[in-house]
Amino acid sequence: MKARVVVSVSLFVVVLTVASFIPGRAQEAGTPGQQPPANGAPPPANPLQVALLKWYKINLTTTFKVPENPLGVVFDGENIWMCTNATGPDKVVKLRASDGADLGTFDVGFGAMGMAFDGANVWVANSLSNTVTKLRARDGKVLGTFKTGGAMPWFLAFDGQNIWVTNEGEATISELRASDGTLIGKYRDKLGVAGIAFDGTYMWVTSFASPVVTRYRLDGTQAGTFKVGLSPMNMAFDGANMWVANNGEQSVTKIRASDGKLLGTFNTGNALGPYGIAFDGQNLWISGGPYIVEMRPSDGKLLLQEELTGSLGAVGFDGANIWVAGYAANVAYKL
Repeated sequence: MKARVVVSVSLFVVVLTVASFIPGRAQEAGTPGQQPPANGAPPPANPLQVALLKWYKINLTTTFKVPENPLGVVFDGENIWMCTNATGPDKVVKLRASDGADLGTFDVGFGAMGMAFDGANVWVANSLSNTVTKLRARDGKVLGTFKTGGAMPWFLAFDGQNIWVTNEGEATISELRASDGTLIGKYRDKLGVAGIAFDGTYMWVTSFASPVVTRYRLDGTQAGTFKVGLSPMNMAFDGANMWVANNGEQSVTKIRASDGKLLGTFNTGNALGPYGIAFDGQNLWISGGPYIVEMRPSDGKLLLQEELTGSLGAVGFDGANIWVAGYAANVAYKL
């Protein structure tokens, strides 16, 4: 039996943040469509949710059985992928987003954690193998397993051409050519690395050991370091701002992507040790402990707090629904 990466509420929970690729804009509270009306009325619903007759709140969470200890989540435009972090070579399961049907389970490396989608392929960081695995999204065929050149790869992000990987074990970031997995760059971050997300212009990297997030240009040079909360882990981009899940202090930090200005720090309520975070085009969804919470980005107001089961992993959005990796329950939650 191999070593196991343990997910906990307050110490060490890892998950790939599904990063948006919309270019950043210098504004403070999401895209124009997300601003609450001046008269205090609720913000307009997500147009896609209206089209699917899901603009109203319903008390319904659907679950689908998946292999042991699902952790990472990524959406490929049609299907949801989850990686598991258990024993033996870890697995990646492919679920049809419309109905949760199991479309296949595929072997990856050891200690599978972060995931990313490059437009055609799904990438998985194998933290205990010091590799990343590339699978063809169409059929799950393994197209390659590549060394990252660093120790303990945790999370991944795609910049439109290359895959970026945080190597937590040695505080470096690797840049791999997505077409063939060739290592084309490696950058050291003396403050440590953890989560990573792309805002369309910059790569953002959190440091689990320090209360900071560092912004990188695509040539690997740093473009600013900004203070956030304790033990920052994963991030989401709302079209204008970066949101950082502060795993050590029950909060999320909002930073304007264009200049790194701190716009606020907001309590996550029942979501203890927040780590998974995703933006659904209107609101933020954050997982922590056994709770998933929905937060309004304009002012950090909590709109929903729902208790699931045990430790939770990543949060992802499929264009209509939120998916949560149910690490302790061995299920995929669809909200």
